[in-house]
Amino acid sequence: MITAQCPECGYRYHESTANPREGFPPGTPWDAVPDDWNCPDCCVRDKVDFVILTDSAGIAAEIDVCRK
Repeated sequence: MITAQCPECGYRYHESTANPREGFPPGTPWDAVPDDWNCPDCCVRDKVDFVILTDSAGIAAEIDVCRK
């Protein structure tokens, strides 16, 4: 399962829970979220700005998340 994090506010999209409030029921894959979708918490960042934290096997990716 993929977890993607907004680099602006830290909101995390988890595929297992998704975001029903935004129209994505639990289990909605990250790839199914439209590219023009904005972070529901800060509305600053688009999907393309999100940082992938885990891959499909649930293994943490080695990334450095910078916040402003």
